[in-house]
Amino acid sequence: MPIPRPDQRRHVLVDAADPHRRGAARGEQLRAHLPAALDVYDRLFALGGITPARVRDDAERALDAVGEFRPGARAEIEGIAHGAGLDPWRVAALNARTEILARSATVPPGECTTLVRRTTEPTGSTCSTDGPAPAVRTFGVQTWDWHVELSAHWHTLESRGGRHTVVGLTEDGILGKIGINGAGLALHFNILGHARDGVGGVPVHVLAAVVLAEAGSVAEAVDLVRGAPLTSSGSFALFDGTDATLLDLSPAGVFAVAPDERGLLVRTNHFLTPVPAAEEKSWLYQPDSGERHDFVRARLARLRPLPDTSQALARCLVTGPGEPPVTCLPDPAEALGRRWASLATVALDPATRTAAVLDGTPAELGARPWRTLTAT
Repeated sequence: MPIPRPDQRRHVLVDAADPHRRGAARGEQLRAHLPAALDVYDRLFALGGITPARVRDDAERALDAVGEFRPGARAEIEGIAHGAGLDPWRVAALNARTEILARSATVPPGECTTLVRRTTEPTGSTCSTDGPAPAVRTFGVQTWDWHVELSAHWHTLESRGGRHTVVGLTEDGILGKIGINGAGLALHFNILGHARDGVGGVPVHVLAAVVLAEAGSVAEAVDLVRGAPLTSSGSFALFDGTDATLLDLSPAGVFAVAPDERGLLVRTNHFLTPVPAAEEKSWLYQPDSGERHDFVRARLARLRPLPDTSQALARCLVTGPGEPPVTCLPDPAEALGRRWASLATVALDPATRTAAVLDGTPAELGARPWRTLTAT
């Protein structure tokens, strides 16, 4: 089944110091599109047995949690609603869609694959007699896999006016997802599943947006995340010009994974640390997540040398028939909630402060153009 895509992907540009005004500018640009995105999510919520009254209650609780954590983020969500002519809880439900859908056992996730590389290379000069000083580089790439019914309901984003300019990709109405900021901090995003996931803390999509808006380094980002009230799960692959880490976020706490001996981080959709893994919703993600993880790690282990750019690294995400679905194509025989697709491929590079977004799967590298956004 081909993935339907608009002839021209929307790009949303906002520039305002006041968060409500930033949100209103977003909402105005998305006004014609948000009702259709909400309709898809309403159908997914209903498929999961989540009543409209429960969705509204969950959304309002999530909005209150955001307001306690970062009043500016709440103001931006309310601004989107104002600009789009919607009730605030409707936009809050989009931002808390992960937490609300955690109630469902009938809408299984079929999520993303992320690769990050931290490489150390000699430079041409040194102040030491021991040899050239190393130059450290980091870069990453991921697929964003989600329901094919939402293929028209995402956009690239350039947000200015906060502490840092942020560029990247997000869904219509959702504050943030995947991106990089003007300080060179990059964030790749994957969903994980924990038995205690639910509503009550800061939604992970809102937390990703706050991290990119505020943090200027991996260390700052980790401190920010550790201070957030979390009642749901996810993974942030965080990297700046010199540092990289992979976080397991969960109601049980936040746990870090360092790059391996080759400087690689590989993430699919299961916990990589033991404490949250003990209460993982393994019935949702396995065996798919483990198979994708093992396949990509084995492919990388055979490569000599490793790819030296984020877009070259993206070729490691190309899979075909008989292989674990790192490149994810929807099955037309499946029903709503089970038609998974690689809606985008995103490459992040702290050295250039760029997010390159391919409106396509990794298998379409070279066949479709990248949109490159720079956070300056």
